[in-house]
Amino acid sequence: MTLSVTIPLEFYTSARATADTVGARSIRSWLQLDIHGATIFNIPLGPRLVQALARRTQLTLGTGCYSAPMASVIVHPATRVHGRLRIPGDKSISHRYALLAALADGSSTIARYAPGADCAATLACLAALGVVVNGPHDAPNGAPDRRVVTLQGRGIGGLAPPSLPLDAGNSGTTLRLLSGVLAGHPFDSIITGDRSLRRRPMRRIIEPLSRMGAQLSAPDDRPPITIRGASLRGIDFTPPVASAQVKTAILLAGLHATGETTVRERQATRDHTERAFPVFGAKLTHLDGVITLRGGQRLRGTNVTVPGDASSAAFWAAAAAALPHSDVTLDDVGLNPTRTGFLKLLERVGAHVERIDTTEEGGEPRGSLRVRHGGNALLELGPDDVPSVIDELPVLAALATHGGELHVTGASELRHKESDRITALATGLRLLGARIDELEDGFHVIGDRQLQGGTADAAGDHRLAMAFAVAALGGARPSEILNAEIVDVSYPGFFDVLKSISQR
Repeated sequence: MTLSVTIPLEFYTSARATADTVGARSIRSWLQLDIHGATIFNIPLGPRLVQALARRTQLTLGTGCYSAPMASVIVHPATRVHGRLRIPGDKSISHRYALLAALADGSSTIARYAPGADCAATLACLAALGVVVNGPHDAPNGAPDRRVVTLQGRGIGGLAPPSLPLDAGNSGTTLRLLSGVLAGHPFDSIITGDRSLRRRPMRRIIEPLSRMGAQLSAPDDRPPITIRGASLRGIDFTPPVASAQVKTAILLAGLHATGETTVRERQATRDHTERAFPVFGAKLTHLDGVITLRGGQRLRGTNVTVPGDASSAAFWAAAAAALPHSDVTLDDVGLNPTRTGFLKLLERVGAHVERIDTTEEGGEPRGSLRVRHGGNALLELGPDDVPSVIDELPVLAALATHGGELHVTGASELRHKESDRITALATGLRLLGARIDELEDGFHVIGDRQLQGGTADAAGDHRLAMAFAVAALGGARPSEILNAEIVDVSYPGFFDVLKSISQR
């Protein structure tokens, strides 16, 4: 038996511990449908459900499953892109603010909390751990990009045992960072996710968190991951692979540990965690790639505003750099130096990039960007370049199809993202008509031909869906992107914005 219903997003995101009843529907930490007093089925809430809810689409619910229609999008060639945009809140920062707010004493309000299923996953998991979450909802001024969420913190070590496995959906950030938090709580928990997430390696967090005293296990080094929390002790750890998520998981565990916890980075990664801790009252030291945190510190609730997502801004910046006569301004974007390596790369290939009205709030630099087309030269990136632009590599590949060239090595980490991002990127761009060679640890794009247009599959990867769209702007004919709904993981409404700034 199946039943089609439409459920408002707010019933998911509030994740109330007590039931709210609307007609025949009751929603707690799970969704329960009652027909004439008889319970038909229970559905654990998770970001795969909210992904559909965020689009306000009809859901088909069956016995123990749910689905939303798969979507394809047609992208038409454009002569240029032009406009002024406000980017949604930064995904990486939103995750970190939410987790620290949950561990703080008192209430915290996060303005411009990132939309999409990934950050909704973090809120849903926190709600399942006893955190009172109110929102996200529109800010009082009604600005569509000022979504606000309020969390009532439970203090360090104060989360409650979950009654069900925690569903991180497609969000590796949720899974890895939350593992660090739960390692210091004296109960068992399980974190799982969608099919894509269940293919991602866990050893990189299991090893350091186990050394701190927790017990973690994952079948074949893949989720679901089981965490038996314990009294933790600080460690001195050097991650073998540069990873901001691993670093953050260790530091979050370090808040719950005795003594000092030190992370030594061989290569710098994004430093949002180091900037966020002091905002919530925690002291740490950060010098020459060595971050040290003293355990046992209390966090205090606070009010913060998330800047625009630099990785989302990269798609519009690359589109402007790709097409002659393009001119795009992006307002209030995060300008953290560990996230804006792509701007320097755009300048290297010939684009004109201006930084306007720069300031700093909550430890995070921010400002507006104006990007104009100026050229598309050869770009070579090696292992030292990759960590600061790991999320932007797909769109840089798309940029290279517009008459440029990009050679990337030292990027084997891409094979462990939402997809095998190297293979899926090469396959999709070839189907659009690009010339691209797949390397073991990277790829080589030679933009010596106009794309003819074709059909590319996003392969469950939001960044590939958006990168293929940027590439398709330069096609001779329209292109189709399959499974394009995956953009809702990070950027709901992406294709509407693309249409609004594209000129044929």
